[in-house]
Amino acid sequence: MAPPEQIIKSVEALHVGQFLLVKIVTEQGITGWGEAGVWGHIEAAGAAVRRFAEYLVGKPAFCIEHHWNVMHRFSYFQGIAINAAISGIDIALWDVKGQALGVPIYELLGGACRTKARVYGHVYEKTIDKVLEECKRKMALGYTAFGHINPFLDEGHDQVYFKTHVQKMRDAAENVHRMREAVGDKVDLLIELHRRLTPAEAVTFSRLIEDDHPLFVEDPIRPENIDAMSRIANRISVPIATGERYCTLYEFAAALSRNALEYVRVDVAICGGITGAKKVAALAEAHQCQVVPHNPLSPVGLMACLQIAAAIPNFAIQEYATGFEAGTFTSTTDHLGSDIIDQMPELKDGFVDIPSTPGLGLRVLPNATTIRPPFVQPISMRSHRDGFVVDQ
Repeated sequence: MAPPEQIIKSVEALHVGQFLLVKIVTEQGITGWGEAGVWGHIEAAGAAVRRFAEYLVGKPAFCIEHHWNVMHRFSYFQGIAINAAISGIDIALWDVKGQALGVPIYELLGGACRTKARVYGHVYEKTIDKVLEECKRKMALGYTAFGHINPFLDEGHDQVYFKTHVQKMRDAAENVHRMREAVGDKVDLLIELHRRLTPAEAVTFSRLIEDDHPLFVEDPIRPENIDAMSRIANRISVPIATGERYCTLYEFAAALSRNALEYVRVDVAICGGITGAKKVAALAEAHQCQVVPHNPLSPVGLMACLQIAAAIPNFAIQEYATGFEAGTFTSTTDHLGSDIIDQMPELKDGFVDIPSTPGLGLRVLPNATTIRPPFVQPISMRSHRDGFVVDQ
């Protein structure tokens, strides 16, 4: 017997701590969850979710690709807040469909390529000695890769910045050398540069760390200028990872066609949800590039990424957020937001099992907004000594 058609009854944006979750309930009683990833502008994405609800209520929930196109096309305008809202809705619709059909989402995407996903933990510290301590702690927990590991360190916005070029380059390179010495060949280093450098600095720095064999350098410069990123990629041997700020598959298509990256950092909660991420992964596959889904968000976003990891052949490794609590750069052992859901995949030897239960594989606790009252990240940037601002 075919499952009953699911008609959308309500679409709700929930501000839970630093997360924007999307809750879709059908008239038949199924609840689906999604997450919008634009954490810096939660109110704007929430408004877009409520606007799209005007269209979605009363519609069949299974027509995901159709709804995805309507939401993207109807007003001619897109942008990161709008596309984050579409992403959260899309993930929730896939969750509804998987539950209604009694299968994990990856079964609806062609079936599982893998049953486990390798993950990397975050390392946030203000001094290199603290970074090395955190590396050892996370190695003891079983991680085989560290990301958000910043050779320029996660110093506070209250610290005015200045270094000469040579000091800036050598200090950061020496920090990478010390990281490699501390972890040996047991751990891969995913070097996070957080748009910190100019193209010239990115070339100089990347050449200094070649012998430490990082898996990649992430966002060495601001990612808006794809030609500039391509210029760097053509001059260094360390692979580049970028894409977390891209909110359409067309940006990825441009970057891939210009050979500007080797690792695609698609954000499932920004770039069109599961529907959008699957399209980006196919583009990357055609260019023989690997996918590293971006997720500094809650376990809802993580579970959406894991469904993509299961369903695509070119998945490399998954970001596993152990830090960024309330927007602060502090390392933790637990996944960010693990207290608002009913279960978390258990880390073992650097991998987590991909949930095989229907839909996303989790439920958000009914008192999530009490556990984590709404939090809005203050707008601030670190100052340079000359009075301008520093990306970090």
